[in-house]
Amino acid sequence: MKKLLLGALFLLFGGSAAMAQTNPAAQTQTAVAPIAAPAPAPVGPSILFDEPKFNYGEIKPGDVIEHAFKFTNNGTLPLIIYNVKTTCGCTVSEYPEAPVMPGETAVIKARFNSAGKRGQQNKVLIVESNAIQGNAQVVFSSTIASAN
Repeated sequence: MKKLLLGALFLLFGGSAAMAQTNPAAQTQTAVAPIAAPAPAPVGPSILFDEPKFNYGEIKPGDVIEHAFKFTNNGTLPLIIYNVKTTCGCTVSEYPEAPVMPGETAVIKARFNSAGKRGQQNKVLIVESNAIQGNAQVVFSSTIASAN
């Protein structure tokens, strides 16, 4: 009797275990995207602006507006900014005089005086440095509302 009972239990549990197995071919596989290696740092000094273009929107005649263009030296050597040229006398800039070390961030400040200006204004700052890509440019724009 014990043998019969043990045999029945063996068949019951053995059969259920066999039924629980799944077909490996029927299983769905989830694809895992490979992790891309970060781009290598440029060899030499390099300048990368967070936001190379900025629009102030509409301003009133005579407003003086400022913006700080944040940048990173994403190269391997110190970045030295020699000069920042502006396209007209209504715009002045401030830039770091000390070298910007690899991985560090700094800002170039631009100040625009809208006195005597009308309509759409686009001002370009040309950044002269030892960056491997040569001179860089940042642009800011605004629209000067007509005086009513």
